[in-house]
Amino acid sequence: MLVLLAGIFVVHIATVIMLFVSTIANVWMVAPSDFGTASWGLWLLCNKTCEQLTVSGRDEASLKAVQAFMILSIIFSVIALVMFIVQLFTLEKGKRFYITGAIMLVCWMCILIGVSIYTARFTGRMLEFTSSHHGYCFILAWICFCFSFIISILYLVLRKK
Repeated sequence: MLVLLAGIFVVHIATVIMLFVSTIANVWMVAPSDFGTASWGLWLLCNKTCEQLTVSGRDEASLKAVQAFMILSIIFSVIALVMFIVQLFTLEKGKRFYITGAIMLVCWMCILIGVSIYTARFTGRMLEFTSSHHGYCFILAWICFCFSFIISILYLVLRKK
């Protein structure tokens, strides 16, 4: 049981770190350019130098929503990690980690909504770059989506023995 708890804890910490990296780094989309490789994410457009990411007026709300949901997913993931540690030491034997699992499900939903909006609105939409592809941050966000769902289900069925 201790090995299972330690494994879940390690995967949860890895998920938090990957969420931080995918939200902060600006490599959600990558395209070749005249100056090498251009990349952009949720905050900046980097093409030799980095500048504020500009989007059209109708896509600005979508970008703000993606930014908000990714930040919320980090917050809920950290709260779930703290709640897991608190419940680990305060729960009685035989009780389940319901609160931690519920918070991780909220984190999972935030990741799903944020990455889905980005996929629908911004994939291949930068007109000055013709052949763009997804970067590692986009892929990390989807990996975090899978990990957070698995962790939340494990928290919901896991009993403290």
